[in-house]
Amino acid sequence: MGKKNKKDKKKNKHKEEERPTGALASEKGSARLDLRAVEIPDRPKPMKPSDIRELRESLNASQTLFARLLNVSSNAVESWEQGLREPRQATLKLLYIVRKNPEVLLGS
Repeated sequence: MGKKNKKDKKKNKHKEEERPTGALASEKGSARLDLRAVEIPDRPKPMKPSDIRELRESLNASQTLFARLLNVSSNAVESWEQGLREPRQATLKLLYIVRKNPEVLLGS
């Protein structure tokens, strides 16, 4: 019975911390995302090899540098651009984010 009370207290503590209303709630001057109120986007669609190459070239990056920024091997980037392999879903998501906001690759 003592353990259950501790668990209940922990659950209640988490509920108190999660008070945002709507998708974004202000918390001490910063925005906080509430994923329970956000529609989850579809999985990213596959990118054509030429689209990947264009994205890399728009950043003026070599295949090696682009691979390092994405945390993949340079062989992977080369294979994507040749159409031999496709990026995994997580990498595709990152590629679409980079396409919209290239500066995210250079963040800390």
